[in-house]
Order: sequence, then structure tokens, then C-alpha cells
Amino acid sequence: MLHVLSLAAPFFGVILIGFASGKIARLPQAGLAWLDFFLVYVALPALFFDLVHKTPVQELTRVSYVAATTTATFITFVISLFVGRMLSRGTMREATIQGVIGSYANVGYMGPGLTLGTLGAQAAAPTALIFCFDVTLIFTLLPVMMAIFGEERRSFGATLLLVLRRVFLHPFIFATLLGGVAALLSLDIPTPIQSTLTFLRGSAAPTALFALGVTVALQPAGHGVREMPVLIFIKLLVHPLIAWTMVTLVGGFEPVWIYTAVLMASLPTAATTYVAALQYDTYVARAATSILFGTTASMITVTAAIYLVTHHLIPLGF
Repeated sequence: MLHVLSLAAPFFGVILIGFASGKIARLPQAGLAWLDFFLVYVALPALFFDLVHKTPVQELTRVSYVAATTTATFITFVISLFVGRMLSRGTMREATIQGVIGSYANVGYMGPGLTLGTLGAQAAAPTALIFCFDVTLIFTLLPVMMAIFGEERRSFGATLLLVLRRVFLHPFIFATLLGGVAALLSLDIPTPIQSTLTFLRGSAAPTALFALGVTVALQPAGHGVREMPVLIFIKLLVHPLIAWTMVTLVGGFEPVWIYTAVLMASLPTAATTYVAALQYDTYVARAATSILFGTTASMITVTAAIYLVTHHLIPLGF
């Protein structure tokens, strides 16, 4: 158990430090701008590029794994959408954000650090695949759903262009695609560039977790609503269960790939969900509340997931 706590403590410890800093330091939220820029456009893209370009190409083309994990996220999105709407009796726009709350894990800021720290370098390929295709799924569903049910009306062509732009120009996905090309071509990265990448990727996880803590601390919390505990329950417990079910049903995956799917799905709601709610002016305060309480509750559930993974207590099949 001490080993499990030593794995979990740095992640949640840095989040707590960031949260405390956000509550204690009287600094404006605008102060996060350059830190967010460094994370989104420099450190995390360097991390994903470095992870992917060192991964054998055959591991990056496992379509069955992508299908299993992305389907799990989609099923969880649909469940969260309908449960959220049924409990809140809100609009489909609100239900869409509720669907994201229940299904979109913090695969960017928390995912790589957690899986690589727990499972080692063998988790690099499944981590990168889950991240890329979960982000693609959510960034496709959001604008499409908002275009269908929103007040603003976009043509099919405009909506498609918006989806393509948000997916393929996302710095994480763009860096991952470049890493895939480098792996395919077996490019030998020059030593000075590789040293810089290694230096940057080392800063990615702690900076991301600190920024997450500050972001959660500065977000306005909404009033308690009855659907919120259910959505958090779906995100932290139902999503990893569905992910495990899908990868074991498909079968043929090494244990580390199954464990990575469970760990990634067990992460709390991504902080960018609040940004999406703000962008569409829908469910804003409650999205912030879900991130706050979901991240807090995940200290217990993610630690439990790490324990199950490190003690090989997760079944590898039915």
C-alpha cells in the first residue's frame, strides 16, 4: 500500500498545492495565460511527440484497441447525456455538457504522468492512442451537438470545417501525428533536439497538475444539483468498468494495455470541460463544480485503481 501511495501522492499532492496556491495567492486568473500557453503549445506537445516517435509503428496502428476504448468513451457519453437530462430536465445543450462531464477524462494533463509512472514506458502507445481518439471524439461531438441543438445555426460544411480545425490543429494531436510520422520514417532525432524534448517532457506533468489545481481553485462553483453526484459516479466508476469490458471483449491485448485503458478511464473530468461550457455559455458554474468535486473524489478512486493495477487484481478476461 505504501508503494501505491507513493505513486498517487505526487499527482494529487501537486494538484493540492496548485489548489491551495489558487485560494491563498491573490493573483488574477489572467496570470495563468502564459502557463497555459507553455503547457498546451510547448510542454505537453513535446511529451506526446517524444512518447510516440519512440514507439514501434505496429503498436500505433492497433485499430481494435482504438475501437474498444473510443467506443467505451462514447457509450459513457450517451449514458451521461441521457441520465443528466432525465435528472435535471434541462435542454439538450446542457445535456451535451453533462455527457462530456461523465465521459471526458483528464487524459491530457493527468493521463501520461499517471500511466507512465504506474506502468512504465510500455504504457506510452496505449496512452497516446486513447488520448488522441478520445479528444477527437469529444471535439467532434461537442460542435456537432451544439450546432444541431443550439440557437446558432451552421451549415453542414461550416460545422465539418470547425470539427476538422479543432481536431487536427489541436497542438496535442498535431504533435502526436508528427511523432507518428517520425516513428513511421524511423527518424533519428538530433541529440540537441532530443535533449530539449526530454527536458520539456519532464516539466509537463508537474506543471499541468499545478495548473489544474489553480484552475479548479479559481473556477466559480455552482449550487449543488442532484445530477452532479451521479455524473461524477459515472465518470469515476462506470467509465473504467465500461472500458475494461470493451477491451476484454475485443481481447488480444497485453495486460499493460488493459491496465492503461482502465487507468485512463478512471481519471476525473478534464478541466477543459469548463472551457467548453464557457464557450457555449451552457452549464458553466455546474461544470466547474463537477471538476472540483470530481477531482477531489478521484483522489480515492484513482488511488484504488492504481492499487488494483499494481497488484494485478483486474481480470484480464471474462
